[in-house]
Amino acid sequence: MAIDLGTANTLVYVKGKGVVLNEPSVVAIVNEKGRNTVLAVGEDAKQMLGRTPGSIQAIRPLRDGVIADFIVTEEMIKHFIKKVHKKTIANPRILICVPTGSTPVERKAIQDSALAAGARRVQLIEEPIAAAIGAGLPIQEATGSMVVDIGGGTTEIAVMSLGGVVYSESLRVAGDAMDNSLKDYMREEYNLMIGDSTAEKIKKDIGTAIPTNNNTYAVKGRDLRSGTPKEVNISEQDTSEALNPILKEIVSGIKKALENTPPELSADLVDMGLTMTGGGSLLKNIDKRFSKETGLPVNIADDPLSCVAIGTGKALDDQEIFSTVLSEY
Repeated sequence: MAIDLGTANTLVYVKGKGVVLNEPSVVAIVNEKGRNTVLAVGEDAKQMLGRTPGSIQAIRPLRDGVIADFIVTEEMIKHFIKKVHKKTIANPRILICVPTGSTPVERKAIQDSALAAGARRVQLIEEPIAAAIGAGLPIQEATGSMVVDIGGGTTEIAVMSLGGVVYSESLRVAGDAMDNSLKDYMREEYNLMIGDSTAEKIKKDIGTAIPTNNNTYAVKGRDLRSGTPKEVNISEQDTSEALNPILKEIVSGIKKALENTPPELSADLVDMGLTMTGGGSLLKNIDKRFSKETGLPVNIADDPLSCVAIGTGKALDDQEIFSTVLSEY
């Protein structure tokens, strides 16, 4: 089985079946008599974020694409393995994708978590390579391919050729940073405090990289002055302003990658352009903005949310072809 262990969502691919699980990377823990017990994992746990009593904690065990809580991550992987296989396969062989910027120590932690969760053997693949395979890019050929994968915790930017990474950059700004930017904007401009779930909903419903209309959107939260519930209307212009610093940072990362790309591969990119994957690529008009600022054609993958998981699964299925991009720690 292949796992896209993401900061926001975890996807599981099983050989011959495709993507069989897509759930939030959230674990709810209850503290009883000094002992922590897992109460819920995935979608059930996400419903509890920001709504739990003192004895229950809803935790996101991965931050910026790496493990923040080793024990909780282990429990989460164990839960997903059981849910997918329903005890039909004991000790599966697992391939997990990791950010290009993760250290050997962080990679070892991911591998150890999966082994402790019951895996027989654990291999790792870098996220942009998995995204490129999932998007159907010709990374094995002597031609340049560029991927920008905007996930929950990290944005992976990579230029690839002949089955390897020519240049890669892992930015610790992505979907979560966009949510935080929206929360900060609402607090500063409207004196309104909102939670993570509300910020994510704003991003999906009215968030845009380039405003195109004057539609308004009702946002509910807590008034910082009076402490009482309050509702305000925001526009696409507001979300564009709020998200601008994050988008500028990602554009800067793309330009840096292009500056470090060999001239022959740069020539390929003029025709091929860059391919966007990950949940962040679903932000309205993000492709238009990136195309305008880089001068390259920008394509969004057919299934951006599942691209990394599908690519990881393909690498697992065709180990002979993709053996050079797999690693163990």
